[in-house]
Amino acid sequence: MTTVVFHFRLREVRWSVPDDDLARLRREFPDVEFAPAEDDDVAALVRRADVYCGWTFPAALFATATRLRWIHSASAGIEANLFPALVASDVALTSSSGLHAVSIPEHTLALMLALARNVHAALRLQAEHRFDRWGTLSFAAGVQELHGRNLAILGAGPIGASLAPRATALGMRVRVMRRRPDRPVAGAEAVVGPDGLHALLAWADFVVVATPLTAETRNLIDAPALAAMKSTAFLVNVGRGESVDDDALVAALRNGGLAGAGLDVFREEPLPATSPYWALPNVILTPHVSGYTPGYFEKVLALFADNLRRFLSGRPLRNLVDKRLGYAPET
Repeated sequence: MTTVVFHFRLREVRWSVPDDDLARLRREFPDVEFAPAEDDDVAALVRRADVYCGWTFPAALFATATRLRWIHSASAGIEANLFPALVASDVALTSSSGLHAVSIPEHTLALMLALARNVHAALRLQAEHRFDRWGTLSFAAGVQELHGRNLAILGAGPIGASLAPRATALGMRVRVMRRRPDRPVAGAEAVVGPDGLHALLAWADFVVVATPLTAETRNLIDAPALAAMKSTAFLVNVGRGESVDDDALVAALRNGGLAGAGLDVFREEPLPATSPYWALPNVILTPHVSGYTPGYFEKVLALFADNLRRFLSGRPLRNLVDKRLGYAPET
């Protein structure tokens, strides 16, 4: 019998598969044992698991999981699962890439609109009980429109590919950077490879980081990259915090090298109270919530169930991660 262990623990987030969903899975897969794990029994359950479904597999337990053949991550980001022993093994790793193709692009547009219209400045004035029209209009680069502006999207996975036509519908000119520039992106007027990054940054009024975290994208936005951007441009990061050099970004935001930034992901989470980002008036911070959407866990379970059917029948898995690349390649 195949044993599936469910264990959803990610810092302060705790989730358990509802009884109704467990019952449905057990009816559909009568030859599969579904074992929801708590923190105190996950070690024992992992030892007999064939399949693990959760956010991050506990690396310290990998050596004991001698039956393990497949890990499914409930997140699109899987870098925490890419520990050396797993990468070197034959254990398959799949992600939940694609489930954020609406929520994160919409959150990105919300940050871009807020930055363009100086909503963050207006909210600070509201907190001070100040009706200051000029203070709102003149803040940072002044009030702008997205229509007619240049948007550079770094990454063409489900998030970047979904953002491009949405931004185009608002009248933006969109260009995309992706590892395979020979593959077009709907809504983008041009697609460039990583070697065209700095030229793309120099063209953009808004830059959105939507790349997975790999060796190539770590510190992708460093001091030279920021120096290539317009002083009137905005940076939005909904990918991974490690893709941005924090010290370089803080310096650019303080000295006028950039007009502002919208950040949903951070190198260290929760973001420490000592972070300089908290005090920067030209920054909008959201606490890594861009991926949250009603029914998210139902979508995770639906994706997992589809892959479980594939796994049991020997068919190719959806969102199979290339563990050397660090993400699921585009098909």
